[in-house]
Amino acid sequence: MSSQVGTLLNGRYRLDAQIGAGGMSTVYRAFDTVLERQVAIKLMHREIASDGDQLERFRREARAVAQLNHPHIVTVIDAGEDDNTPYIVFEYVEGETLKDRIRRFGRLPIQESIAYAIEIARALGVAHDRGIVHRDVKPQNVLVDEEGSAKVTDFGIARTLDQEGLTADGRVLGTTDYVSPEQALGHHVTGQSDLYSLGIVLFEMLTGDVPFKGDNQVAVAMKHVREQLPDVQLRRPEVSSALAAVLDRATAKETERRYATDAELIADLEQVLAYETQRSGQSTGEVTAVLRTLPPTTRRRLPTRVTHPVRLVLALVVIAAVVVAAVLLLADRTERGTAQRPIVKTPTATGLQPVSLGQSRAHDFDPYGDEDEHSQDVGRVLDDDPGTSWTTERYQGGVFPSDKPGVGLYLDAKPGVVAKQLDIRTATTGWSGKIYVANSVDPSAKDLSGWKDLGTTFTADKKKLSIQLDTAGQKFRYYLIWITKLPPSGQASISEVVLLS
Repeated sequence: MSSQVGTLLNGRYRLDAQIGAGGMSTVYRAFDTVLERQVAIKLMHREIASDGDQLERFRREARAVAQLNHPHIVTVIDAGEDDNTPYIVFEYVEGETLKDRIRRFGRLPIQESIAYAIEIARALGVAHDRGIVHRDVKPQNVLVDEEGSAKVTDFGIARTLDQEGLTADGRVLGTTDYVSPEQALGHHVTGQSDLYSLGIVLFEMLTGDVPFKGDNQVAVAMKHVREQLPDVQLRRPEVSSALAAVLDRATAKETERRYATDAELIADLEQVLAYETQRSGQSTGEVTAVLRTLPPTTRRRLPTRVTHPVRLVLALVVIAAVVVAAVLLLADRTERGTAQRPIVKTPTATGLQPVSLGQSRAHDFDPYGDEDEHSQDVGRVLDDDPGTSWTTERYQGGVFPSDKPGVGLYLDAKPGVVAKQLDIRTATTGWSGKIYVANSVDPSAKDLSGWKDLGTTFTADKKKLSIQLDTAGQKFRYYLIWITKLPPSGQASISEVVLLS
């Protein structure tokens, strides 16, 4: 198709420069002569405008995206036809695509990658709430504006979940570098497919490259179906276990194991962003903007210098003034013969570091029962909120049945750590337990076979416990808190767990 630069559409929109092209359309930077502002215009190729199905897809995009109003979605301004050629008018975003940014920098900073993933997920959440699946989530379809904010665009193959016939099952649409397994197989597609694609985008932001390569698009698509995603921590070791866990769940092959909703993914990403910011002690650019939007319970994890930089500076000034005054007073007293108070030294830190674990890294374990011990609540032990708890079932008389020696929960510290301490916060006292470790777990196991007893027993005689672990220097992926004795109430409760190495 020849360029139409210079054309005036419907006497209003002047096409100034071509800025993109696809199979169905060409995108131009244009000028709205009525409102005197720059816009972006997607103009359908004339040679395919006569195809009824393609024309309806194009019109459907305009209708679908026009429903969406969100700061991280490129806004539809207008739509129309000129000389039998349909077009859509969008806000013009000055900047670059996320793909261009990855090409320029390679691996993006970890916090920045998480921040972009949160913004994209929030945009997709708005679309999914309206029953619209993007179906082509990729960094080429994410624009990064001059302020560093991400905006999702090109819902060109989007369709509503209740619409049939226009994009039939059995036909693969989307870019196969990011395609979900179910989309690659031509199966029914839901918002979970977009979440898988977003997981692949996050993988590329963190590593600088897509996970799978092949001789052709079909070969790449089949790798999404059959092959496990490469371990992101091997490609970039500084990626935390918590972030790796989020990535694993977002890109799970089976939809049953994948994040079910955008809200679940966003919540875990927000937790990980708070942790990464806490670990680095600073934030810049778009990360700071996203941090301001985190829920209050998550923001509490952030360092003061990140959440209140001005307040911190003032506090430091006050502290400095107090220190100077104290030094002057001490000097004055010394000169007068006043005995100096002995200096009290703060005990040195243990040198242990918390192992980063997202909420999805906690699992209930009930091999001697129905294999479900309040599984919906187990993530609460890793939510940094002591006000929430995981509890066992309530057992009559405060004792386990004769055929049930215990119940518990385990942590997944993928890919494995040499843990030296386990801190437990409990809302109930009077229960006892043991610690087991393993490097593989069978969730359907009917006993404790496969678990190694560390010989560590403890009693929850207070609400905060620090349990020392001795793994003989060996790395283990799974750490099991096995409850062997219940409190008189018949129900044990754990509100927070921290694994240290």
